[in-house]
Amino acid sequence: MSDQILSQEEIDALMSAMDSGEVDLEEKIKPESEVVAYNLTSQNIMLRDQFYALEEVYDKFATSLNRSLSTSLQRAIEAEFVSTEMIKYSEFIDTFSSPTNFTIYSMDPLIGSAMLVIEPTLVYSLIDCMFGGDGKPAQQVREFTLIEQRMMRKFSLEVLHSLQQAWMIIDPVNISLKKTETKPEFVHLATPNDLMVIIVFAVKGEKFSGNLHICIPYLMLEPIKEKLSSKFLGSKNHDHTWSEQLQKLLLEMPVTLVAELGLTTRSVRDLLDLHIDDVLQLDTGPEDLITLSTGNVPKFLGFPGIIKGNRAVEIAALVPKNGDEG
Repeated sequence: MSDQILSQEEIDALMSAMDSGEVDLEEKIKPESEVVAYNLTSQNIMLRDQFYALEEVYDKFATSLNRSLSTSLQRAIEAEFVSTEMIKYSEFIDTFSSPTNFTIYSMDPLIGSAMLVIEPTLVYSLIDCMFGGDGKPAQQVREFTLIEQRMMRKFSLEVLHSLQQAWMIIDPVNISLKKTETKPEFVHLATPNDLMVIIVFAVKGEKFSGNLHICIPYLMLEPIKEKLSSKFLGSKNHDHTWSEQLQKLLLEMPVTLVAELGLTTRSVRDLLDLHIDDVLQLDTGPEDLITLSTGNVPKFLGFPGIIKGNRAVEIAALVPKNGDEG
């Protein structure tokens, strides 16, 4: 302890330094380490459970979009969920140039607006498909014509319809198109620092590909964050989801359908005496219905024939179930 007590000589020297101003009594003690700023915009702060629930919605959206685009464009179109992230609005909007297809829409009863963004290369390809082309990418970027803008508005409405159906698994929303724009500087969806949830989809055709983005303000989703959690989604839709998945697997299982041209009864001796070019007479004629079975269960009745050189059967009727009339 005595080593820590100042001597009279050291006390006098300290007092003298204070009087001369060599020691600053107001000097603040600096912290040993600086405070490191935490990036609140990092997508890591968004709970994985919330991302999981959104991915469920947008997986269903991609499936619905596959069907609707393939039907409307009369060609095979593949829409695939790519990623979800959370960034500032300014960082998102600054990645786009003019022209880009921006569609702002509402999701009643949620407060605020969200946005659908279609990249220009994809816009050109989709419009080419609408005019009967193969969607070959445009050679150069140009402004959209009025006709092209009208066609993209119609296309966006179709996309929003699929989106509304997908949201049914979380919470029913009424999606309405509010306005469209082609220049990012004229789009004022949120303030620059507002956090946005961004969902990206890849849309592919035989001759083209491009990305489609959905941009939703995080504050817009705040009131339903409990419904966005995987726990809520799991408890609400566990049985329904399992049933859907099982049904989907069953529908995609390959099934062998056997067309039975007719029957005949022969002895073992007759079978042993059969040779190439021998003819067996069946119990059905050319005008008689034949039976189509799967798993030894008769399902259909039909007429045999030939189409483009291949044997075929025209379905004429269903085989009645036990107890059914006719």
